[in-house]
Order: sequence, then structure tokens, then C-alpha cells
Amino acid sequence: MSKEADMKEVELNELEQEKQSMTADTEKNGCVKVKVPEENEVKFTGLTKEELMRVAGTTGWVRTRWVLLVLFWLGWVGMLAGAVVIIVQAPRCKPIPEMHWWNEGPLYEIPDVNNYDEGIKGIENKLDNLNQLKVKGLILGPIHTAQADQPGTLNMIEIDPVMGTEKDLESLLERAHKKGISIVLDLTPNYKGNAVWFRNAAVVVKKLKEAFVYWLQKGVDGFLLSDMVQIAKTASWQPIQNIIHPNTTEGTKKCVLIDSVNTAIDNVSLLLEHTGADLLLTKQQVLDLSGLLRNRDYTRHNSHAWSLSNTTSVLPTRLYHMLIFTLPPTPVFNRGDEVGLKEGEPLTGIWDLENPAEENNETAKALREERSSIRNFFRALSDLRGKERALLHGEYAFLHSSSSSFAFLRLWDQSERFITVLNWGDSPVTMTLTNTDLPAEARVRLSTDTEKLAVDRMVPLEKLQLEAKQAVLLSYPYAG
Repeated sequence: MSKEADMKEVELNELEQEKQSMTADTEKNGCVKVKVPEENEVKFTGLTKEELMRVAGTTGWVRTRWVLLVLFWLGWVGMLAGAVVIIVQAPRCKPIPEMHWWNEGPLYEIPDVNNYDEGIKGIENKLDNLNQLKVKGLILGPIHTAQADQPGTLNMIEIDPVMGTEKDLESLLERAHKKGISIVLDLTPNYKGNAVWFRNAAVVVKKLKEAFVYWLQKGVDGFLLSDMVQIAKTASWQPIQNIIHPNTTEGTKKCVLIDSVNTAIDNVSLLLEHTGADLLLTKQQVLDLSGLLRNRDYTRHNSHAWSLSNTTSVLPTRLYHMLIFTLPPTPVFNRGDEVGLKEGEPLTGIWDLENPAEENNETAKALREERSSIRNFFRALSDLRGKERALLHGEYAFLHSSSSSFAFLRLWDQSERFITVLNWGDSPVTMTLTNTDLPAEARVRLSTDTEKLAVDRMVPLEKLQLEAKQAVLLSYPYAG
């Protein structure tokens, strides 16, 4: 390479270095960045304590603080006064009435224990089914040994071997209590004979007293006696009654005493007061249902309760369920009522509706489906009864009455209200359910007519139409 070429390359390298130096120290517009150090730069460090105290003590700041303090206390006092006014003007809640375990759900009566496979043991195997129905108590028996009209053979602390053993009963008690189900024994003395008290109640007083003490120690939760007024006339009844209802402390589970009668009672309250019973189970055939429902002595709610049984010949099964679950007294059902079992029909299959055996008979299949539907209806009503205060312990007032239809209201304090409407006649009926306290319409909660009165549908109360053999349960909120 020539000397002249070498000199040109050196010049080009020097020119390239100068360009790079200019590019590094200039912006895109060609200006050169020059950083000039600031002299005497002042930084704000805030006020000193002495300066802050001088400023805070000025007249303007003192007035400002006083104004803010006064506004704070005025606001606080205003909110307190507003809360007091709201509390004073708000409607007070009614105290919940005294409730016992038999008031909280249905009782289930099984008089024919020997009709179950394995007797008492077989009933224990059905506790899961009863628990699904929200059953709170099981009335069992009679299961003690006695020959018809032979008082000498009466032994009320010995279980009839056909029905089971004492060990079976102890096992039933233990498992039932774990599920929250109480056990009541029917101790009617001469249950196989004509006169339940052997024509002389005094002859069984001693044995009855021994039986009460014995079974209470075993954990039994109550007793049922038929026609209890007969023994209530004896001088020994008060000491026996004290065994069942001793002076117990608050929160202790109370033992229930049930009086069962087969005839109409003119004065329920007087009978309950005379016998000291907690429940009256009436089993008479009802001919005038409307007249019965208008009787305040039968329908009012107090510390006592009664229950109506065996009215399915008057009412279809679902209407019967609707009526018993929504009336004030404790609902008591006989075995098989939850599926519409007729008297004398076998118990076969009523417990296995969800998982039935294979069926080739269309009639049997249709019967099972119908029973399953009735049982679901029963379960829904039982669930509502346990949740809604108006149905559990609310007041009762009838709204409509005729020879074949009836409507009544259940309400409690500020809780949701419920209206039960039944038509057990053979013709449709139109009811006018209006007064100053009822709204224009109400919501369907449960109905036997799922097409015209579907659940959650709003229906007018001024002209409520109900088909023959139908019932509906309506509700509306408390309006204040």
C-alpha cells in the first residue's frame, strides 16, 4: 500500500472518532448537554419544633381546632340520639313462648310393633327414614305383657317377646337419641281387652308407678295413656304425675305425657288441666270438619297441645297433611300416614320408595310413584313446620268457612304470614280472602294443584279459585 493511501486512512479514523464524540454529548437537535453544578442549593427540611408551636398557637389555628372538635362531638351525639330514637320507635319482638321437643316437629305413632320385621329391632332400622321426615318423637306400642281383661297378668316393665327384648329397646333408645328422636311408650294397661283400665283404674296404680320409674331410668322420654281421665280420678294420680313432671331446672329435657281418647271432647282445656297431660290425641271420626276448625278450644295455641288423627276418610291424604301440619297443635301421625297407607294395608315397600326392587307390574310401579310423591309432600310440609315461626307457634285466625272448604291464617310477630286453604268438596270453590290486614296477593309455597297453583306463583286473594279435593299453602311478608 502507498504512503498516500496510508495518510488518507489515518485522516478517516480521526474524523470518525470526532463524530462519535459529538454524538455522545449532543441531543438529536444537535445541542450539547452541559451540566452546571448548582451552587448554594436549598433543601426544605420542615418546621422545627419551636416554629411549629409558634404557628399552632396563632389565633386562626386555635379557632379552627375548636370548631372541628365541636363538630365532632355534635355528630357523635346526633348519631347516638338517632340510634336511641330508632330503638324506641322500632316494634318490639314478642317473646318466644315456652317450647318443648314435642312442639318442634311431628310425632310418629307405631302401635303395631309386631307388624315390623324383627319387631323393635326392625323399627330401629327405619330411624334414618323417620329422620328424613323431621320426626321429633316416636310413640311406640303398647309393648308390655298383658292378657285381655286379666289384671293379674299385667307386667308393664316386661316386653312382650313377640315384639322384642329389653336389649332391643335400649339399642333403639340409644340410636334414636343420637338422631334427635325421642321415644314415648304407650303404657295403656289393658290394651288387648275391652276396658283399658280393667274397669278399675285403682288396681293398676302401683304397677303404673313402678313402670314410670323403671322406664324413665332407661331413658324413655314420655308416656301415652288411653282415657287418662279414669286414673286421674284416683287419689294416687298426683304422686304418679309428679314422677313424670318433677321440679326440673331450666334447660332440662321434659318428659311428655299424652292422653289418647276415641271420642269427641267438649272442653279440651278443662280435660288437659284435670289430667295434667301435655298432649291430647283425639281419634274420633270427624263429620263436621269446618265446625271443628272454628272451635277456638281446639285450635288455639298455648302450653298444651292436641292432635287430630284418623281423618283420612274425610280428607284426601295431601289435604290431611296440609291441615295437620299448619294447625297450631303438635302434628301426630300414625304409621304409614306419610305415604297415604290405608288401614289394614301391609307395610311392605313403604320404606324403600327411593330404591325399590325391580317391578314388572305397572300397577305396583304406579302405586310406588304415587306414594313417593305423597311422602315428598309430607317431607316438605314437615320442613316448613320446623323452620317457620308462624307455623311453629303462631296465632290462628280463620278467614273462610263453608261445609266443604276452609281457610285460616297463621301469623307470628314480624315473621312471614301463612294462609292455608282447603277444599275437600266435590266442586270447585271461589273464596274471597280480604280484610284490612291481608295483601292483594300472596305467594304459593306448596300446593296439591301444581298446574294452576304452581310453587312461587303470585295469586290474588280477592277471588281465589280452588278445584275440588285441592289445597294450597300461601305466604306473604310482614308489612310493618
